Amino acid sequence: MTTATAFAVSAPGAAFEKVEIQRRDLGPKDVLIEVKFAGICHSDIHTARNEWGGTHYPLVPGHEITGIVAAIGNAVTAHAVGDRVGVGCFVDSCGRCPACRSGQEQYCTKGVVQTYNAPLPDGTYTQGGYSTHIVVTEHFVLSIPDGVDLAAAAPLLCAGITLYSPLTHWNAGPGKQVAILGMGGLGHIGVKIASALGTEVSVLSQTLSKRDDGMLFGARHYYATKDPSTFTDLRDSFDLIVNTVSANLDMDAYLSLLAIDGTVVELGIPQRPIAVRGFSLAQNRRRLAGSLVGGIAETQRMLDFCAAHGIAAEIELIAKQLDEAYDRVVASDVRYRFVIDAATFTDQGL
Repeated sequence: MTTATAFAVSAPGAAFEKVEIQRRDLGPKDVLIEVKFAGICHSDIHTARNEWGGTHYPLVPGHEITGIVAAIGNAVTAHAVGDRVGVGCFVDSCGRCPACRSGQEQYCTKGVVQTYNAPLPDGTYTQGGYSTHIVVTEHFVLSIPDGVDLAAAAPLLCAGITLYSPLTHWNAGPGKQVAILGMGGLGHIGVKIASALGTEVSVLSQTLSKRDDGMLFGARHYYATKDPSTFTDLRDSFDLIVNTVSANLDMDAYLSLLAIDGTVVELGIPQRPIAVRGFSLAQNRRRLAGSLVGGIAETQRMLDFCAAHGIAAEIELIAKQLDEAYDRVVASDVRYRFVIDAATFTDQGL
């Protein structure tokens, strides 16, 4: 086994503590990764603080992981020692169900194994990327293209694929009017990807405070949703609205912005049920849909697409001020994604 230094929480609301965890021995198809960077996703915060329920402690979060292959099992063929690699939101699936066979492992009918807080056959739970090392089955290890900064690539393993998958599934491209609702850690990457796909991108945000950034990232238009005239002026406008906001919104208002056969895709996952009037869907034959990250092959396509178009996350690189970073994410005080430098995990002190 490999001993890894990690940062874990022991209870809801507890501060992070430095711990040592054991990573499993390498199996024939396993890859040992020396973690270089780990992004902070809002899902990490929800889970660490047990806001969704079901958290098992102690918990090491982190599912936006980039690093270098340190060792491989004797049957590994896709990766070699020294390769630049990444790990996203899940690390195993059954491999046999229709979803897995079609490359959509995130929808595994037997239950995808998440990178952290997922039960394992031996009674333990997976531990994530806030650590110096991780062992992952070869199939679930992604290649990070040359030229893509490892730190800025980390959020692509969750935020990037979370936006790329619905944008490509709903055929965002030239001639399409696409709106990104919310321009935070998810939304800013969505603007970049939608623009690179050739769409006419609009940002729907509470205020115009991030307008300059939005236009820099590729938006053609930027609208303040706090302005009531926005919903009047943009009625029947968009082919696709991708909602990255986790708060419960007036969904009827946003559905009214869709053109015929338009779709609102939910990514933010609000805590309360979404209320929608039936007529909001019937008018213009509108749809309300959801999407969950993406499969392994699709994630690799996303990474290659981002490399080809010079797309990466806008990040603030931090050492190990995890508690402070969590509070700042909740307060929307980050531009636009925190990434932890795992090299600092072995420094003295917290």
